Amino acid sequence: MFETDGKTVIVDPYLSDSVEKIEPKNRRRVAVDERFLKICPDIIVLTHNHLDHTDPDTLRHYLKEGSRVCVLASGNAWQTVRKFGGNNNYVMFDRHTQWTEGDIRFCAVYAAHSDTHAIGVIMYAEGKTYYITGDTLYNTDIFADLPENIDYVFLPVNGVGNNMNFADGARLCERLGAVAIPLHCGLFDSLDMSEFPYDKKIVPEFYKEIKI
Repeated sequence: MFETDGKTVIVDPYLSDSVEKIEPKNRRRVAVDERFLKICPDIIVLTHNHLDHTDPDTLRHYLKEGSRVCVLASGNAWQTVRKFGGNNNYVMFDRHTQWTEGDIRFCAVYAAHSDTHAIGVIMYAEGKTYYITGDTLYNTDIFADLPENIDYVFLPVNGVGNNMNFADGARLCERLGAVAIPLHCGLFDSLDMSEFPYDKKIVPEFYKEIKI
Protein backbone atom coordinates (compact mmCIF):
# COMPACT_ATOMS: atom_id res chain seq x y z
CA MET A 1 0.00 0.00 0.00
CA PHE A 2 1.22 3.47 -0.96
CA GLU A 3 -0.07 6.70 0.51
CA THR A 4 0.96 9.48 -1.83
CA ASP A 5 -0.47 12.63 -3.41
CA GLY A 6 -3.42 12.41 -1.03
CA LYS A 7 -4.40 9.00 -2.44
CA THR A 8 -4.22 5.42 -1.22
CA VAL A 9 -2.89 2.94 -3.76
CA ILE A 10 -3.03 -0.80 -3.07
CA VAL A 11 -1.10 -3.31 -5.17
CA ASP A 12 -2.04 -7.02 -5.28
CA PRO A 13 -3.75 -7.24 -1.88
CA TYR A 14 -3.91 -10.71 -0.34
CA LEU A 15 -5.66 -10.71 3.03
CA SER A 16 -7.41 -14.08 3.22
CA ASP A 17 -6.66 -17.81 3.32
CA SER A 18 -7.81 -18.48 -0.26
CA VAL A 19 -4.55 -20.08 -1.41
CA GLU A 20 -4.42 -22.56 1.46
CA LYS A 21 -7.85 -23.89 0.48
CA ILE A 22 -6.42 -24.93 -2.89
CA GLU A 23 -2.84 -25.71 -1.86
CA PRO A 24 -2.58 -26.59 1.86
CA LYS A 25 1.21 -26.25 1.95
CA ASN A 26 0.80 -22.55 1.15
CA ARG A 27 -0.80 -21.70 4.45
CA ARG A 28 -0.53 -18.20 5.86
CA ARG A 29 2.29 -17.83 8.37
CA VAL A 30 1.24 -14.29 9.22
CA ALA A 31 -2.31 -13.67 10.39
CA VAL A 32 -4.55 -11.24 8.51
CA ASP A 33 -4.54 -7.76 10.04
CA GLU A 34 -8.20 -6.86 9.57
CA ARG A 35 -7.49 -3.12 9.86
CA PHE A 36 -6.34 -3.27 6.27
CA LEU A 37 -9.66 -4.71 5.12
CA LYS A 38 -11.39 -1.52 6.26
CA ILE A 39 -9.32 0.79 4.09
CA CYS A 40 -11.09 2.65 1.27
CA PRO A 41 -8.50 2.70 -1.52
CA ASP A 42 -8.58 5.18 -4.37
CA ILE A 43 -6.62 2.92 -6.74
CA ILE A 44 -6.04 -0.83 -6.84
CA VAL A 45 -3.36 -2.29 -9.12
CA LEU A 46 -3.52 -6.00 -10.01
CA THR A 47 -0.38 -7.23 -11.74
CA HIS A 48 -1.60 -10.73 -12.64
CA ASN A 49 -4.35 -13.26 -12.13
CA HIS A 50 -2.93 -15.53 -9.44
CA LEU A 51 -4.94 -15.95 -6.27
CA ASP A 52 -2.36 -14.41 -3.95
CA HIS A 53 -2.42 -11.26 -6.11
CA THR A 54 -5.99 -11.09 -7.45
CA ASP A 55 -8.00 -12.52 -4.59
CA PRO A 56 -11.80 -12.17 -4.71
CA ASP A 57 -12.04 -12.86 -0.96
CA THR A 58 -9.91 -9.79 -0.33
CA LEU A 59 -11.22 -7.58 -3.12
CA ARG A 60 -14.84 -7.87 -1.98
CA HIS A 61 -13.91 -5.71 1.01
CA TYR A 62 -12.83 -2.88 -1.31
CA LEU A 63 -15.12 -3.26 -4.32
CA LYS A 64 -18.54 -3.08 -2.74
CA GLU A 65 -21.78 -1.20 -3.13
CA GLY A 66 -21.07 2.50 -3.29
CA SER A 67 -17.30 2.22 -3.83
CA ARG A 68 -15.67 4.20 -6.64
CA VAL A 69 -12.25 2.65 -7.02
CA CYS A 70 -10.02 2.93 -10.09
CA VAL A 71 -8.83 -0.63 -10.73
CA LEU A 72 -5.81 -1.06 -13.02
CA ALA A 73 -5.72 -4.76 -13.86
CA SER A 74 -3.64 -6.75 -16.33
CA GLY A 75 -5.71 -8.62 -18.92
CA ASN A 76 -6.49 -11.88 -17.12
CA ALA A 77 -6.90 -10.16 -13.76
CA TRP A 78 -9.23 -7.66 -15.44
CA GLN A 79 -11.49 -10.53 -16.54
CA THR A 80 -11.70 -11.64 -12.91
CA VAL A 81 -12.11 -8.32 -11.14
CA ARG A 82 -14.59 -6.63 -13.45
CA LYS A 83 -17.19 -9.16 -12.32
CA PHE A 84 -17.51 -7.13 -9.13
CA GLY A 85 -19.29 -4.45 -11.19
CA GLY A 86 -20.69 -1.46 -9.35
CA ASN A 87 -19.45 2.08 -9.86
CA ASN A 88 -15.77 1.17 -9.97
CA ASN A 89 -13.64 1.93 -13.01
CA TYR A 90 -12.06 -1.28 -14.31
CA VAL A 91 -9.14 -0.45 -16.62
CA MET A 92 -7.49 -3.21 -18.67
CA PHE A 93 -3.90 -2.36 -17.84
CA ASP A 94 -1.70 -4.44 -20.10
CA ARG A 95 1.92 -3.85 -21.07
CA HIS A 96 2.72 -0.34 -22.41
CA THR A 97 -0.59 1.07 -21.15
CA GLN A 98 -0.38 4.29 -19.14
CA TRP A 99 -2.88 5.80 -16.74
CA THR A 100 -2.81 9.13 -14.91
CA GLU A 101 -4.81 9.65 -11.73
CA GLY A 102 -4.36 13.12 -10.24
CA ASP A 103 -0.63 13.72 -10.08
CA ILE A 104 0.25 10.01 -10.12
CA ARG A 105 1.17 8.29 -13.39
CA PHE A 106 1.21 4.52 -13.84
CA CYS A 107 2.93 2.66 -16.67
CA ALA A 108 2.59 -1.09 -17.26
CA VAL A 109 5.84 -2.86 -18.18
CA TYR A 110 6.90 -6.37 -19.11
CA ALA A 111 7.02 -9.18 -16.54
CA ALA A 112 8.18 -12.75 -17.26
CA HIS A 113 5.70 -14.90 -15.40
CA SER A 114 3.37 -17.87 -15.92
CA ASP A 115 0.39 -15.56 -16.39
CA THR A 116 1.23 -14.38 -19.90
CA HIS A 117 -0.51 -11.05 -19.26
CA ALA A 118 1.45 -10.36 -16.08
CA ILE A 119 2.91 -6.88 -15.75
CA GLY A 120 5.22 -4.82 -13.65
CA VAL A 121 4.26 -1.23 -12.86
CA ILE A 122 6.17 2.03 -12.89
CA MET A 123 4.59 4.60 -10.61
CA TYR A 124 5.62 8.26 -10.77
CA ALA A 125 4.60 10.23 -7.70
CA GLU A 126 5.89 13.29 -5.84
CA GLY A 127 9.05 13.46 -7.95
CA LYS A 128 10.02 9.83 -7.36
CA THR A 129 9.98 6.78 -9.60
CA TYR A 130 8.85 3.47 -8.10
CA TYR A 131 9.10 0.14 -9.91
CA ILE A 132 6.88 -2.69 -8.69
CA THR A 133 8.12 -5.65 -10.71
CA GLY A 134 5.14 -7.89 -9.96
CA ASP A 135 5.90 -11.59 -9.97
CA THR A 136 8.66 -12.10 -12.51
CA LEU A 137 11.81 -13.93 -13.42
CA TYR A 138 14.99 -12.11 -14.44
CA ASN A 139 14.52 -11.55 -18.16
CA THR A 140 16.52 -9.18 -20.33
CA ASP A 141 13.36 -8.08 -22.18
CA ILE A 142 12.29 -6.26 -19.03
CA PHE A 143 14.93 -3.55 -19.32
CA ALA A 144 13.66 -2.19 -22.65
CA ASP A 145 10.46 -1.10 -20.89
CA LEU A 146 12.09 0.62 -17.92
CA PRO A 147 12.90 4.32 -17.51
CA GLU A 148 16.25 5.57 -16.30
CA ASN A 149 16.82 6.63 -12.70
CA ILE A 150 14.43 4.37 -10.83
CA ASP A 151 14.51 5.35 -7.16
CA TYR A 152 12.95 2.26 -5.53
CA VAL A 153 12.28 -1.25 -6.79
CA PHE A 154 9.83 -3.63 -5.09
CA LEU A 155 10.61 -7.18 -6.21
CA PRO A 156 9.83 -10.83 -5.36
CA VAL A 157 12.88 -12.84 -4.29
CA ASN A 158 11.35 -16.10 -3.05
CA GLY A 159 12.71 -18.12 -5.98
CA VAL A 160 9.66 -20.32 -6.66
CA GLY A 161 6.49 -19.97 -8.70
CA ASN A 162 8.37 -18.29 -11.56
CA ASN A 163 9.86 -15.58 -9.36
CA MET A 164 13.45 -14.43 -9.02
CA ASN A 165 15.60 -15.92 -6.29
CA PHE A 166 17.99 -13.90 -4.10
CA ALA A 167 20.87 -14.10 -6.61
CA ASP A 168 18.90 -12.97 -9.65
CA GLY A 169 16.97 -10.36 -7.69
CA ALA A 170 20.27 -8.87 -6.56
CA ARG A 171 21.51 -8.85 -10.18
CA LEU A 172 18.40 -6.91 -11.18
CA CYS A 173 18.95 -4.37 -8.41
CA GLU A 174 22.63 -3.95 -9.26
CA ARG A 175 21.72 -3.20 -12.85
CA LEU A 176 19.06 -0.66 -11.84
CA GLY A 177 21.08 0.92 -9.02
CA ALA A 178 17.83 1.52 -7.13
CA VAL A 179 17.02 1.05 -3.47
CA ALA A 180 15.47 -2.42 -3.13
CA ILE A 181 12.45 -3.50 -1.13
CA PRO A 182 12.48 -7.33 -1.34
CA LEU A 183 9.07 -9.03 -1.22
CA HIS A 184 7.15 -12.30 -1.45
CA CYS A 185 8.97 -13.98 1.44
CA GLY A 186 7.78 -15.00 4.89
CA LEU A 187 4.09 -15.46 4.15
CA PHE A 188 4.13 -18.98 2.66
CA ASP A 189 7.73 -19.84 3.61
CA SER A 190 10.44 -19.15 6.19
CA LEU A 191 12.80 -17.11 4.00
CA ASP A 192 14.40 -14.11 5.70
CA MET A 193 14.44 -11.02 3.47
CA SER A 194 17.17 -9.45 5.62
CA GLU A 195 19.53 -11.97 3.98
CA PHE A 196 18.87 -10.57 0.50
CA PRO A 197 22.44 -9.94 -0.80
CA TYR A 198 22.17 -6.31 -1.87
CA ASP A 199 23.40 -3.44 0.28
CA LYS A 200 20.97 -0.69 -0.75
CA LYS A 201 17.84 -2.30 0.63
CA ILE A 202 14.98 -1.63 3.00
CA VAL A 203 13.68 -4.83 4.56
CA PRO A 204 9.92 -4.53 5.06
CA GLU A 205 7.94 -5.94 7.97
CA PHE A 206 4.38 -7.11 7.60
CA TYR A 207 1.88 -4.31 8.23
CA LYS A 208 4.63 -1.80 9.15
CA GLU A 209 5.07 1.54 7.42
CA ILE A 210 8.18 2.44 5.44
CA LYS A 211 8.82 6.15 4.86
CA ILE A 212 10.67 6.83 1.62
